[in-house]
Amino acid sequence: MVSDSRHISERIDRNAADVYQYASDPRNLPEWAPGLGGSVENVDGRWFVDTPSGRVGLAFAERNEYGVLDHDVTLPSGEVIYNPMRVIADGDGCEVVFSLRRLPDMSDEDFSRDAGLVQADLTRLKHILEATD
Repeated sequence: MVSDSRHISERIDRNAADVYQYASDPRNLPEWAPGLGGSVENVDGRWFVDTPSGRVGLAFAERNEYGVLDHDVTLPSGEVIYNPMRVIADGDGCEVVFSLRRLPDMSDEDFSRDAGLVQADLTRLKHILEATD
């Protein structure tokens, strides 16, 4: 089944390695992506986030030198949502790109709302990382 995707990006004036290091640590999610959830916990090597929809599992791609931050979110129903995400070096800064995929039966309004939420998270990530050394 083919689904719609929207690539949402933010340029961050910080080197890609720093951005990757921060964004790949699930403990930082409540700070830069509070819409996902406010509480993150590691249980026996697996990450969980308490969200408004219930507790979800979170699994990032293995650490890598390419800036790949792809991650699976396992919903309380057991459904797994794959989320492609990259940190791409660009001179002294970088670009963070999140590929939002439309879920089955998702309305245009919900897809646009989710895109706005992702953009807000990436903008928050930018502000946090540009404000710290």
